Amino acid sequence: MADQPQTTRPETIGTLLARGHAAAPAIGATHEPSAAPRPPLTYAVLRKLAGSTVASLNAMGIGRGDRVALVLPNGPEAASTFVTVACAATTAPLNPAYRADEFAFYLDDLGAKALLVARGVDSPARAVAAERGIPVVEVIPGEEAGSFTLAPEKALAGSPARAGMAGPDDIALVLHTSGTTARPKIVPLSHRNVAASATHIGASLALTPDDACLNIMPLFHIHGLIAAVLSSLGAGASVVCSPGFNAFRFFAWFNATRPSWYTAVPTMHQAILPLAGRNRETISSGRLRLIRSSSSSLPPQVMEELERTFGVPVIEAYGMTEAAHQMASNPLPPHARFAGSVGRAAGPEVAIMDDEGNILPPGELGEVVIRGPNVTAGYDNNPDANAKAFTNGWFRTGDQGTLDEHGYLRLTGRLKEIINRGGEKVSPLEVDAVLMDHPAVAQVVTFAVPHDKLGEEVAAAVVLREGQSLGEAALREFAATRLAAFKVPRRILFMPEIPKGATGKLQRIGLAAKLGLTA
Repeated sequence: MADQPQTTRPETIGTLLARGHAAAPAIGATHEPSAAPRPPLTYAVLRKLAGSTVASLNAMGIGRGDRVALVLPNGPEAASTFVTVACAATTAPLNPAYRADEFAFYLDDLGAKALLVARGVDSPARAVAAERGIPVVEVIPGEEAGSFTLAPEKALAGSPARAGMAGPDDIALVLHTSGTTARPKIVPLSHRNVAASATHIGASLALTPDDACLNIMPLFHIHGLIAAVLSSLGAGASVVCSPGFNAFRFFAWFNATRPSWYTAVPTMHQAILPLAGRNRETISSGRLRLIRSSSSSLPPQVMEELERTFGVPVIEAYGMTEAAHQMASNPLPPHARFAGSVGRAAGPEVAIMDDEGNILPPGELGEVVIRGPNVTAGYDNNPDANAKAFTNGWFRTGDQGTLDEHGYLRLTGRLKEIINRGGEKVSPLEVDAVLMDHPAVAQVVTFAVPHDKLGEEVAAAVVLREGQSLGEAALREFAATRLAAFKVPRRILFMPEIPKGATGKLQRIGLAAKLGLTA
């Protein structure tokens, strides 16, 4: 691979990596008190590592189209392994916290050709792979952050069906959908898809080689993999990888790494904010120029508090796995950005469609649909799901919303999360926004609970600000001044913490059952 930056449009992760200056830092690590600091991986070394990883995997009989499961702790090796293994084969990052039965499901469903695990980490995935005859390959960290060598537990040799560096139409990454209501579906994303999305994000944020992203997102999730890692590398910038999100460590990392931006889900931003007051000097002496939020709706109140606290614009974006993450984004100043809007199309085309497949004019409510170079060609081996997901070349996101005359998208919620209260439709996001306006409320998730006559009723789980007290009747009375009567939650649960998914997102579907609320 070339050692000088290239300006051609990247169509693979390999060509994406060719953009960075040889001597510039590409991947770094936050400094942990228990370990010595590690120098960052430069672009020259990362490109060399990509070539050697392709050669190593090919020598093991693994090549393009073969699926390699990655079970690695968050950190620089998770980032570099994803990037370099994708140049040779299809990566399948899995949550290291899975139980044995979960690893069994995913390894079987993927048809994994090999499992990559960190040396010294006793993951249950090892035993599951051994039961299935799947070769286990250890990732051994080197001196530089992100450098590694591959060592199979047992000698492997062979000739892959398709060797060499991956091309634009080869599958770089497969991820499973969340599977909240059905069996998870496999989403294949080509090199063209992920390179396009990384480039779109870089353009949205005006990333340059001077930028540095502090990654606190999991690196088994599309948000961290594409928005933090690949968008940075595609801009010739750097990404500094933490060992996983920890609000109490955030400002120490922030102070040490001096990032120009970070990206996170709303619950992470909400966990950081209460700790900001005691870290004002760290914030003011930093070089942060923006904060990005994505993967679920950011309450307008949180966006405003973040901007007041950090003194930089908060850029809310709209993403999903099937779009290799980004679909829309609020623009940087001086362009207008709006709390409550996920911005304008930022990569693919975005439109609103009715149930019959017609594209609707501005202001009309319908399903958000997308098409473009970053959008998956379809779910793996699932013709029924693909028939439902694609209409006239548009991918149906499952989200409901409107586009205004200026192209700004406002979401009203997931179609399957809209609460149907005896025929009256309630947007959980609308209720969230109202309850969040109460000064005692720190966090809200509105959701449906079963009702024997109406089918569904409105409920809300609420976390109060520290030191605040509030009763259910008082909060319902507050909501009733701003919402139609049928939208006011009939049930409000005050909780110290709302259950979250593995990536930190609040999950509405299934929350009623999780909290023991039945008809």
